[in-house]
This record gives sequence, structure tokens and C-alpha cells, in this order.
Amino acid sequence: MWRFFLLICSFAILFAQDESFITQIEYGKMLYENPRGIGCVECHGKNGEGKQIANFTHQKKPMTLYAPPLQSLSFKEFTQALEKNTKIMPKYYLTPSEIQAIYQYIEFISQQNQ
Repeated sequence: MWRFFLLICSFAILFAQDESFITQIEYGKMLYENPRGIGCVECHGKNGEGKQIANFTHQKKPMTLYAPPLQSLSFKEFTQALEKNTKIMPKYYLTPSEIQAIYQYIEFISQQNQ
């Protein structure tokens, strides 16, 4: 038992010296690719550009479902979209720090692709 306690204390000291093993951008990328099962990348694209999700027929009319691009959203719009209940996008129950990390990652990849 005391070995487990020492191990926990060692990790606490390590984290106190270096708050994280990964950067905020790397954390955001991990969350973007797989936050809670299906990742944002599946519908919104590798770079948050948005993409076609599905083709279907509704009342005998062909329809296409698109996921919107994320690159032009303000942080407020991004947060509101994640917190809104919709029939299409899953509710991920992300923490404020997770939302911030994903948003920073999207901003980062948007700047890289300009």
C-alpha cells in the first residue's frame, strides 16, 4: 500500500514541475479526433473544414446532410454549438478546458492551412 502512495506522490511531484506531458494543441487534437467515441473529425473534416455526412431521401426528394465548417466560428459560437442539443450532433459533455483545447487546435490547424 505504501508503495502505491509513493508512486502517487511521485506523479504529483512530476505534474507539479511540468503541468502536462502534452501541449494544449496536442490535447486539442486528441479530443478533436476522439472526444467521446466518434470524433469531430468524422463529420467536420481533418482541418475543421466541414464535409458531407450523408445522402438520403426525404419525402421522395434527394437530400444531403453537411457538417458545417468550424474554422470561422468564434469561441462563443463554438461553445454554444457544443452545448446545444441537436438531433444530428452527439452531445459530448465536454468540460470548459476540453472545449478550449479543441478550439485552440482548430485555430492552429486553420492558421497552418492558410
